[in-house]
This record gives sequence, structure tokens and C-alpha cells, in this order.
Amino acid sequence: MTGEQRPEPDETLVDVLRDAAYEAERGTGRREETEEQVRRGVIIRLARIIGGFTLIGVGISLLVLPGPGWVMIVIGLSLLPFAWAERTISAIRRRVPGIPDDGRIPTRTWIIMGVLTVGALALALLFGDAVGRWASGAWEDLWS
Repeated sequence: MTGEQRPEPDETLVDVLRDAAYEAERGTGRREETEEQVRRGVIIRLARIIGGFTLIGVGISLLVLPGPGWVMIVIGLSLLPFAWAERTISAIRRRVPGIPDDGRIPTRTWIIMGVLTVGALALALLFGDAVGRWASGAWEDLWS
């Protein structure tokens, strides 16, 4: 058996998937110089995908629970590195009144939202306990 070549051991599925992910990352248009840059790009992309789908799941649950469901869904979609996610965000923005067609929210609106959020947080921290005691006392008075 001197003329026969032994077949090389098969690559594991993990090796095949890793090589495919690295090759896809190299083909994204941004040129990575080193293997470490390719690995970092894959890790960031995976983190964005996992985080995006997690936020979308939380947002869907917040549609029926108290909370900002649509906001969480849009944030989750914005993390996803897929073209369909960007198209979905554009479709949602077109249906929301007050947001221009290009999807840009004016700086003035961001400032107003920030001030209102900080103000609501300050009020909750300052008066939240008193309001909670008052509400529980009022509730008990109704049933006494």
C-alpha cells in the first residue's frame, strides 16, 4: 500500500462553520487585515444578532404587557445586520405620525424626550415611595 494516500480526517462541523463565517466576514466589503480582525467582526456580528432578536422578543412580549413594545422592537431591528430589518424599520417609521420620510428624528425632539425622561425618573425617585403608600392606603380604604 505504498502508492495509496490516506484520506485526511474530516473537519468537524465547528471548523467548517467557523471557516465559512470567516470567509463571509471577509466578503462583506470591509477588508480585515488580520485573522484577529475577522474574528472580532464575526463576534460583533453574532452579538448584534443575538441582542437584536432578544430585544425583538422582549418587545413582542411588551406589546401585551405594560411597556414600550414597539420601541424595543425597533431597537432590536436596528441592531440586526440584515437588509430586511432596515426595510421593516422604514415601514414602521412610515406609519408613525410625526417622523419624516427619511426617518430622522429632529434634534429638538430628542432633547424634549431626554428632558421628559430625566424629569419622570427624578419624580419617581423623589416621590415614588409616597405615591405607593398613598395608593395602597387608598386601595385598602375602598375595600374596608
